[in-house]
Amino acid sequence: MITAIAGGVGGSRMLRALTGVVPPERVTAVVNTGDDVVLHGLHVSPDLDTVVYTLGGAANPETGWGRAGETWEAMGELRALSAGRLAWFNLGDRDLGTHLYRTSRLGEGAGLSEVTAEIARRWGVTTRVLPMSDDRVETRVGLAGGREVGFQEYFVGLRHEVEVEQVRFDGVEAARPAPGVLEAIAGADLVVVCPSNPVVSVAPVLAVPGVGDAVADRRERVVAVSPIVAGAALRGPADRLLTELGNEASAVGVARLWAPFAGTLVVDVADAGLAAEVEAAGMRCVVAPSIMSGPAESAALARVVLATAS
Repeated sequence: MITAIAGGVGGSRMLRALTGVVPPERVTAVVNTGDDVVLHGLHVSPDLDTVVYTLGGAANPETGWGRAGETWEAMGELRALSAGRLAWFNLGDRDLGTHLYRTSRLGEGAGLSEVTAEIARRWGVTTRVLPMSDDRVETRVGLAGGREVGFQEYFVGLRHEVEVEQVRFDGVEAARPAPGVLEAIAGADLVVVCPSNPVVSVAPVLAVPGVGDAVADRRERVVAVSPIVAGAALRGPADRLLTELGNEASAVGVARLWAPFAGTLVVDVADAGLAAEVEAAGMRCVVAPSIMSGPAESAALARVVLATAS
């Protein structure tokens, strides 16, 4: 049984790789919801949807997020009506159906974990996909100069081009792990920390009371995959966020952050020369090709990760 801590495109691709090697029903994904946002009255869960669409074969293969074959008529009309003011975050026509359904079910009193399971069933996803919490946790980004914005405004509205001074997870102190999260971590043969952004994808999950401790309790059975290769993020602002928040944008910097939770770090062959520093940071280092550029490379990485459990 595999439990994966995941967020964003890196997490969804690692999950797809794992479920291509082991039966999907033996994998549980605990997914970041700090990115969730209410837009136009709709509850949008970007990381949950990216994971479900990817595992269900519905994700856009070029972007890794959103729906394949998407159209944008609704956003086009909203852009025209508001002179662009209300259309800074694109929601595709097909994607809107998911958000309408989620918002309606949450309004009826269903929990986010229950609704996520319903959406996953629609796509035939047999991997168990769990939000980190059914409670509201919002990633807030403090920008240089003192202004604070929600994560989506930073990431999409500002195109993550502004300097960051602080990241906090509003509401996390009162949040509870979603049903099944702690059991999935405690009962796993292996816990995988996916190559997701350490600051805004993995950290919110570990910050939910009880979750970080549960992962740390399994530390010797926890393997993480570095999202930083040769000093840079493969996509997104993870490298800049690490640097701006006083960490090192390298596999060593990742090891220093994750050593309390994970016993092993898989680093790319480009970072083989950092293996000794990773181990000095407190993690066993495994060097392997870690860029999931295609199905064969993804499967090979999944096998490397699974081999750490033997």
